[in-house]
Amino acid sequence: MHATRMKVVAALGAAFVLLAALAAGAQARPSDATTATNHTIKIGIVYPRTGVFAPYGAEYLSGLRLGLEYATAGTGKVNGHKVEFTIVDDGTDAAKAVSGAKDLIGQGYKIIAGTALSGAALQLAPLAEQNKILYIAGPATADALSGVNDYTFRSGRQIFQDVKASTAYLKGAVGKNVVVFAQDIAFGQGNAAAVRRVFGDLSNQKVDSVLVPASAQDFTPYARQLRQKNPDLVFFAWAGTTTQAALTALDQQGVFDAVDTVVTGLAERATWPAYDPALSKIKFLNHYNAEAPKNKVNDWLVKKMARRGQVPDLFTPDGFVGAQMMVRALSKGSTTDVSKMIAALEGWSFTGPKGQQEIRESDHAMLQPMFLVRLAKTGGKYKVTTTVRLRAKHTAPPPAR
Repeated sequence: MHATRMKVVAALGAAFVLLAALAAGAQARPSDATTATNHTIKIGIVYPRTGVFAPYGAEYLSGLRLGLEYATAGTGKVNGHKVEFTIVDDGTDAAKAVSGAKDLIGQGYKIIAGTALSGAALQLAPLAEQNKILYIAGPATADALSGVNDYTFRSGRQIFQDVKASTAYLKGAVGKNVVVFAQDIAFGQGNAAAVRRVFGDLSNQKVDSVLVPASAQDFTPYARQLRQKNPDLVFFAWAGTTTQAALTALDQQGVFDAVDTVVTGLAERATWPAYDPALSKIKFLNHYNAEAPKNKVNDWLVKKMARRGQVPDLFTPDGFVGAQMMVRALSKGSTTDVSKMIAALEGWSFTGPKGQQEIRESDHAMLQPMFLVRLAKTGGKYKVTTTVRLRAKHTAPPPAR
């Protein structure tokens, strides 16, 4: 009898041990967003460390690293996996960007992000679809990126949002002669198309453009062409290190004295002296400046950079939001299954440095706030004053699909 009781107790003990092991195994079993063994998640970053868009690249990369720190609470890990960036310099050259992306894809990278060059981003998007990888475009603003395919997202704004924000400066105007002055690259062409689309619908505006070859060094002939078109409003859409030279040419040709209004996007802080000849004439729309947003994410970013003696700049949020998107895709989607990453991002609403943002499910457009600002110079120092904060719904582009 005693021996029988001992056998029963032993059997029950073995059963409890087995159940405990099974329970522990169930708790340790990885979800769709993780795997059983921790590993390093490598993400490819294609960006302009050199070339005319190098300043944009530096801001983007800084934001990317800080965004990863914020989104992972300082660990740099997602579900126990270390996240590591592999950096590729595209030299502000579309061919180099494509070559770098192909190399990363060939090495097995499932996520690629970056490039500030719209022409390059438009070539990376089909690569993402062909190879079924997640691509998150950076500061590239081409409208055509939204809705291009299921695998392409963006962390920055698009041209339509700039142009739509600027219409606030034409309230009540009828029959104005609007001329776009821009570079003859994807960015400039996109701005010209968006201005025609948006301004052309407003009270019979007449829209024309002067597109300057990307290789141009002397902008005087093009500034003269602009003046001859007798614009009421000039939409100045420029990117890169030649901004000051272009504005100087407009000033020398008397454009600022001849027109009622010049509208442009307030660029990175280093370019602000370029606006000096026409500060009182220029109406600024703004993607981001450190003082405009009022939210805890931006507060964290500003304080974090202030400890290093730095200030967040124009494209810092593009990198920051890019990292937030990566962490979302990996933590709520999967570390290996791209279709689950995509599902985790579509329709996601969150707070970024700019404020409340949303990835529109239908076409992956990044809906976000925009700003109208005034730039003033007193005692050799510049001050930005935000005059209007536009909610995401007010500048949302039409659905691309």
